[in-house]
Amino acid sequence: MAVVLSYCKPSSFPLRRFHRHSGNSWKRENVRSSRRASTVTAMFWRSNKSPEVREFDVSLASYPLTGSGIEEDSRKNVISLSVVSSISKIQPSEWDACALDSSQPESYNPFLTHGFLSSLEETGCAIRETGWLPLHIVAKDESENVLGVSPLYLKSHSYGEFVFDHSWADAYRSFGGRYYPKLQCCVPFTPVSGPRILVHDGPCKDQVFDAIVSAMTELAAKLQVSSLHITFPSGAEWNKLKEKGFSQRIGMQYHWKNRGYKNFDEFLMDMKQSKRKNIRQERKKIGTQNLKMRRLRGDDIKARHWDSFYDFYRNTTDNKWGTPYLTREFFHDMASKLGDGVLLVLAEENEEPVAGALNLIGGNTLFGRLWGCRPDSYYPSLHFEACYYQAIEAAIEFNLKTVEAGAQGEHKIKRGYLPVKTYSCHYVFDEGFRQAIDEFLVRESNQVDYVIKLLHESGPFKETIE
Repeated sequence: MAVVLSYCKPSSFPLRRFHRHSGNSWKRENVRSSRRASTVTAMFWRSNKSPEVREFDVSLASYPLTGSGIEEDSRKNVISLSVVSSISKIQPSEWDACALDSSQPESYNPFLTHGFLSSLEETGCAIRETGWLPLHIVAKDESENVLGVSPLYLKSHSYGEFVFDHSWADAYRSFGGRYYPKLQCCVPFTPVSGPRILVHDGPCKDQVFDAIVSAMTELAAKLQVSSLHITFPSGAEWNKLKEKGFSQRIGMQYHWKNRGYKNFDEFLMDMKQSKRKNIRQERKKIGTQNLKMRRLRGDDIKARHWDSFYDFYRNTTDNKWGTPYLTREFFHDMASKLGDGVLLVLAEENEEPVAGALNLIGGNTLFGRLWGCRPDSYYPSLHFEACYYQAIEAAIEFNLKTVEAGAQGEHKIKRGYLPVKTYSCHYVFDEGFRQAIDEFLVRESNQVDYVIKLLHESGPFKETIE
């Protein structure tokens, strides 16, 4: 397989690097980058200069397997790594087996499935034209058995990631470098934590993990990109990747925990009186507005429901972001593949949908993802009901341990969602810039830890509730 990138020949302007000078100050030195002979300046758009098209061979090195139980079958003593330009080139059963082994059934993550990721590609969401060129990593033994996979994309921007590095790109550019393209290992448009290096369970799983990570850095070097980013990995992966030279970053989300509640009122009894009263008042407003809430799952969600929800989603994106990441076809395709793993909350007025919230059901978690309502309409407290309270009721009904309600939003705290850490790992090739990033991340992490501590101390639950 080969990847074609659009390049410009290097200009005479050198890449300026950060260098430690004295104390806490930095000085800039005009030094040429020894890591590459040219700089990527265009991948999915036209450069101001005449582009020089180069083709890069992205074949990857093989890695030997060692250890007990390995030598008995000589055909399986080598891990071969390859890159595929579409997840459709991998059998769904093989991809999903790796995903399931990586997360275990009780923490099954629907966003890592072949069905979800293939829907993003097949409906025009995560493709080259939108700045997401798939370059998925596949590890096989010599009998062509798939040992591990990883979702990987060559990106020309930082949108749809929810780990924000726009300021890094600006700084990189201001010192003469090109931050894009970059490699991104993630689930597109999805701030949900989970394993990113999906490896079959077995005696050689640690070696397969190491081989896939090495393949990523090898590919990044071949493509001469600025950096490699692994966003929302599991905590275990985050710790492993530190040992491999990745910079560590933490973030924060708000999750609801099920403490064995039998119903919503039991949950409310764990809240402080003022918070309990506020939630009850918000929920009463739904009935006074002549709204009826429905939770639809699997085949109960019809095409007309998805068409309505897409209109709601577009209303949100038009007002908030300006450009929708997801197409109408995505919702239909994703729902057909995930079946009962999809839960759609709808608010109806006179039996007509006026708002909705999309959730996916995992092994022990309900994942709240998208929300929208009818244009030119306002229903007080409906957002809280559809996104947070209906999700809590569903989690109690399905006996799920957690509700993840998406990125950001301190308003979730007084509704029972508490802050938790999220993780990301970053491999920046320029040593001077990486050192500056590392120092920034130490300060940022201290701030995030402090904020999480304060928010827990002033949380919405009674003092006896941990």
